[in-house]
Amino acid sequence: MGRIITILLYVFVSAGPVWAGAWLREKGHGFTAVAVSGFSENDGTRKYKSSLYAEWGLRPKLTIGLDAEEHQDQYGHAVVFARFPLADLGDPGRFAAELGLGAHHRGLQSWAMYKATLSYGKGLQTGLGNGWLAVDTALEYRTHADLIKKLDVTVGLSTDRLLDPLLQIETYYAPGYPFYWSARPSLMIRPRKGKFTWIVGVEKTSAQDAIGARLALWRDF
Repeated sequence: MGRIITILLYVFVSAGPVWAGAWLREKGHGFTAVAVSGFSENDGTRKYKSSLYAEWGLRPKLTIGLDAEEHQDQYGHAVVFARFPLADLGDPGRFAAELGLGAHHRGLQSWAMYKATLSYGKGLQTGLGNGWLAVDTALEYRTHADLIKKLDVTVGLSTDRLLDPLLQIETYYAPGYPFYWSARPSLMIRPRKGKFTWIVGVEKTSAQDAIGARLALWRDF
């Protein structure tokens, strides 16, 4: 996974702000995101995780995509999904649902996994400019594992400025395991002579003592 993401970082040459979750892609349009997080533990060990996300507007009311993540070649997952709208309430926000099917692995062993997501999204107007809020709740069933409950929140600004703030919070709970959370405050960097967006920030998780560094690249096409 790490080598794939390195290659993709050189390939992606245009990108824009992401409106995920409850927002669907227009027919014939897509979005890709690659990201790498690195951690240096207090005992001197280094850990990393990488991710690849892609979605495509197959029809006006149907977006398909891929969500993959790998933790230092030790464990990870890959899920293909389909998203469809549930309700557009205008200013109060919108809702969408997503169904996913894929596999997860630990070492050389792999098993099937299934995911159902309910997403809420809302555009924001603040004194610093327009932005968005996305809330995703998910149930994830992995064979040979317990049902996982997830709640993710993303909030950010989308203006004409070179720099805009972004905050991503991910949580999940599985019976018999500690509650997990991850917080990623970042800056979105949009070069004035380009259309791509770099994401530079830090990441703190409940599983690591150290604060990690995170780098991502978004691309709309």
